[in-house]
Amino acid sequence: MDRVTVATGVVLICACALLTAGGRETPRPPGARQAPAPPFSPAVKAGNFVYLSGMLATDANRRLVPGDIRAQTRRVLDNLATLLEENGSTLSQVATVTVYLRNAGDFAAMNEAYRAYWPKDPPARTTVVANLVLPEALVEIAMVAGIDGARREVILPAGWTAASNPYSYGILCGDTLFTAGLVSRSGKDNSPVPGDMAAQTRTVLDNAGEVLKAARMSHADVVSSRVYITDVGLFQQMNATYRTFFPKAPPSRATVKVGLTAAPYLVEIAMVAVRTSDRAAIVTPGPDLAPAKPNPNLSSAIRVGNRLYLSGMLGNTEANRGDAKAQTRETLERLGHTLRAGGFGWNDVVEGTVYLTDLRNFAAMNEAYRPFFPSRPPARTTVETGLVSPDGLVEIAMTAVKGN
Repeated sequence: MDRVTVATGVVLICACALLTAGGRETPRPPGARQAPAPPFSPAVKAGNFVYLSGMLATDANRRLVPGDIRAQTRRVLDNLATLLEENGSTLSQVATVTVYLRNAGDFAAMNEAYRAYWPKDPPARTTVVANLVLPEALVEIAMVAGIDGARREVILPAGWTAASNPYSYGILCGDTLFTAGLVSRSGKDNSPVPGDMAAQTRTVLDNAGEVLKAARMSHADVVSSRVYITDVGLFQQMNATYRTFFPKAPPSRATVKVGLTAAPYLVEIAMVAVRTSDRAAIVTPGPDLAPAKPNPNLSSAIRVGNRLYLSGMLGNTEANRGDAKAQTRETLERLGHTLRAGGFGWNDVVEGTVYLTDLRNFAAMNEAYRPFFPSRPPARTTVETGLVSPDGLVEIAMTAVKGN
């Protein structure tokens, strides 16, 4: 399978793009937002998918376009559409979208602009509230799309009402299902299902089971999940319910604290599932590379065929407390051990998400991150969120494709 790292003619800024090679912000005239050679690729084509970095609203000169949420959403989607076309895909082939909003109050206006790009069969979508690298940025959007001409099927469970907002509950591309970020809501009439964290997690995962069933899959086929919670204090309540749905070889997972777009909801979960008999759970080796004990809530990584889905990992230790650069390096070392345990290497990584607890650590994170990808860096999204580890400053999740 061929991997293509694209340097597009449409110059874009992503949430990784404000640093020089030395990790220091380049002095610029007021209002300028240009940056040389950041450690990410705007788009990576690998196998049957195109992975697009989290993008901000920029013009052809790499400057953030001023404007309200509608204008910024349109600019981001126009830029991403161009990237897709350059990589043999189109907006109609997009399988899953993650929208990061700075302000929950912009949700309706973002939807108004977003809806026009998918008048029919929109992709699965997750929308959460997080801080973005540029203070003027109101929205950041990342995507995964199938290559043009690949089979793409909208999944709507029997008896469910289509979502009132512009997204599908699931998109099946070949053997891979991408679910929307699901909250505690009835699929039959879109009404909220109230309850504590345990009850809402159960509702979300029951609903996910209906989407999986409609795609001729089950929870056992889930390879990756992203869990978004609003209160870290409720993390263990979520875990206690979550692991009952995955009693054996649970999917890889990243869990972070964010804002959600409606007050009643405590948790939102998005998933990737793959229909295959070639599935293996990978456990990150210990510091001495000896086998480690599996985590009952998640697998370090799940390998399916030539793909590896890695959990969000942290690198905080007593020795690196408060040091974002050292924690990033340790996190990437652990990810590297996991890649090798699964038979993969750094050149196989096609996309990643970096969660920072404080964007003031952005430069330090990049300084440690850059040497791991001296060439062909993956697509990447970086946002500010809370983490479930009180001493963790950075968490990184990745996807790799062998032989790309």
